[in-house]
Amino acid sequence: MSDAAYTRPLTELRSSDESSVGGKSASLGELLAAEIPVPPGFALTTAAFTAFVRDSGLDGRIAGAMAQVAPGDVEAIGAASHRVSEAMHSAPVPEGVREEVSRRYAELAETAGVQEPPVAVRSSALGEDSEDATFAGQQETYLWVRGAEHVCDAVRDCWVSLYSPPAISYRARLGRDQRDAAMGVTVQLMVDAEVSGVMFTCNPVSGDPSMVAINASWGLGLAVVGGEVTPDDYLVSKITREVVKAQVHRKDVEYVPDPGGRGAVRVAVPEERAGERCLDDAALGALVAVARRVESHFRSHQDIEWAIARGGPDIYVVQSRPVTAVAKPAQKPPAASALSLVMSQFGVAPKRDAD
Repeated sequence: MSDAAYTRPLTELRSSDESSVGGKSASLGELLAAEIPVPPGFALTTAAFTAFVRDSGLDGRIAGAMAQVAPGDVEAIGAASHRVSEAMHSAPVPEGVREEVSRRYAELAETAGVQEPPVAVRSSALGEDSEDATFAGQQETYLWVRGAEHVCDAVRDCWVSLYSPPAISYRARLGRDQRDAAMGVTVQLMVDAEVSGVMFTCNPVSGDPSMVAINASWGLGLAVVGGEVTPDDYLVSKITREVVKAQVHRKDVEYVPDPGGRGAVRVAVPEERAGERCLDDAALGALVAVARRVESHFRSHQDIEWAIARGGPDIYVVQSRPVTAVAKPAQKPPAASALSLVMSQFGVAPKRDAD
């Protein structure tokens, strides 16, 4: 099998490649084509996943376990997930895949000017981030991974998460054939985020398309996804850049790169910064400009993950997916963080799925 069958640079990808690299990687390729700032990286294709399953003799075990799955049968789904995950964790990544990942990682190292640059390794399942479904929070992301061998291990862990109980359950509810499940993986240079968050290119509470709803906190997004802090919420006009709402919360903890060089660590936010808004009007205006460009490119409302590099002002988009659910205009905004509520409706779970 040729090298190109296992990996492809993100710059080469377009939406038509979704069936071979998954929704996340294909979307990032589209963003790069539109000259929207995205951290450089590469995608593993579903051919790499297929080779892993085939070469490890996992086909029969997966098919047998999935045959026992039925929608709503929590016990059967849990047992099937455990059986498949255990087998996959003990299986080696094929040598051809390892060689390709090592070569692509070396290219990223040359781009970054660092021998072992930190990368994010993110699942990119088929059907993920599509207009009719979202698998957000149901498969894994691993942050600040260094070294080719560790990248390969993280790739395998992403493949394993294709058979997590939430992912199996969701496919069952959608009536998807579990035997057709496949996964690409996205590998990107990490952004050392001073501030990160998500934004919707419409108001997810009222449905107003003239607004951008922005959710932000200090550092990496892990503290928000894990429910450890309540992020700041902003509503900004797409037309005038007027800040219609700025709801600021205390953000007592943040996640930053581990001084040891791998992973992220939870640290206390200094008192003088904990209660401050993490985005000024200039940063909000810059985010709205990016949101408009992303929405214009995809020609639909988008749910965008972003990060502002430490020292700023560079903004990077690390993911964009179609908005698949917007509250009806008649609904009254809840007292709690409106955007956080909508995030929960997208299945965002307290685990490693934010940059």
